[in-house]
Amino acid sequence: MPTPKEHVFLKALRREPTDYTPIWLMRQAGRYLPEYNATRKRAGNFLALCKTPELACEVTLQPLDRFPLDAAILFSDILTVPDAMGLGLYFAEGEGPKFERPVRDEAAVAKLAAPDPSAELRYVMDAVRTIRGALADRVPLIGFSGSPFTLACYMVEGGGSDDFRAIKTMLYARPDLLHRILAVNATAVADYLNAQIEAGAQTVMIFDSWGGVLADGAYQAFSLDYLRTVVSKLTRHRVEADGTKADVPVIVFTKGGGPWLEQIADIGCDAVGLDWTIGLGRARDRIGARCALQGNLDPMVLMAGPDQVRAEAIRLLDDHGAPRTGHGHVFNLGHGISQFTPPDNVAALVETVHSHSRRLRTAL
Repeated sequence: MPTPKEHVFLKALRREPTDYTPIWLMRQAGRYLPEYNATRKRAGNFLALCKTPELACEVTLQPLDRFPLDAAILFSDILTVPDAMGLGLYFAEGEGPKFERPVRDEAAVAKLAAPDPSAELRYVMDAVRTIRGALADRVPLIGFSGSPFTLACYMVEGGGSDDFRAIKTMLYARPDLLHRILAVNATAVADYLNAQIEAGAQTVMIFDSWGGVLADGAYQAFSLDYLRTVVSKLTRHRVEADGTKADVPVIVFTKGGGPWLEQIADIGCDAVGLDWTIGLGRARDRIGARCALQGNLDPMVLMAGPDQVRAEAIRLLDDHGAPRTGHGHVFNLGHGISQFTPPDNVAALVETVHSHSRRLRTAL
């Protein structure tokens, strides 16, 4: 088995030349795989699946057994942190995640405190340790968290939202309350990610899924500044079980963050995640060699046939360009994979990314 330094995924995040472009997929362990659905049925429900380390390990490894992906990502949910704060997370059939006790007034905000990852979130750390053992260094393991602002969206709205009315009202009417929530969340996210790193995560990713709904100016004050705080508090090196030292790259992804790529790249992260609204070539021109890039196929491309999937993958790889390979690119989707995706199309995507990126490098 390769040592962590030799993993192509980690080399790409360090912006080192690689033999091919590595690929993993956001939400790669999920409902598009029949084996995942079978395991989830055994668990009884989604939260039970997340909170049972052995089952979380099982579903984390399932996509790797189907496809030659270059990284595994911890199977969990971004809402584990506010759940550990005592907000009462539950999943309503057909409605997604909900909180029994939304945070909408001064009293609720005053009660907020960052949870202890080794206590309330120990099941996540147990899952990380279990997965690392099962992977046996086959591929690196990615840990993750929601961003402070994205977590706040769910905490204030009480669940998902179409217009983010509650949190935006708080932002403009009582910014002091929202800043208090975000400060607690930033501490919680940093503690949570550091605990994952200590447990064995080799890379961590921060999902700022809803930062893109903010206006310019509000994004910087209520999302980016807290992302910067989290990144500054993260452990960036770890000692493996064999005594070797390894760096821990940090990926930051703001969905809808195209207008602010340069600012995201400047907060100290190692890679910037991209959605499908900006070309890889233009993103590279804007960011330069400051960071690696991750992205950015529209997940809906995977609803078309394998030929269309291959064509779009080739177009994106060509857009990034072979001369730029030393700057680092990790192929991914622009957001999570849909539950309706045919697995054969994922196989076509992974094969095409690996084969065409090798051809690009050979042509140099």
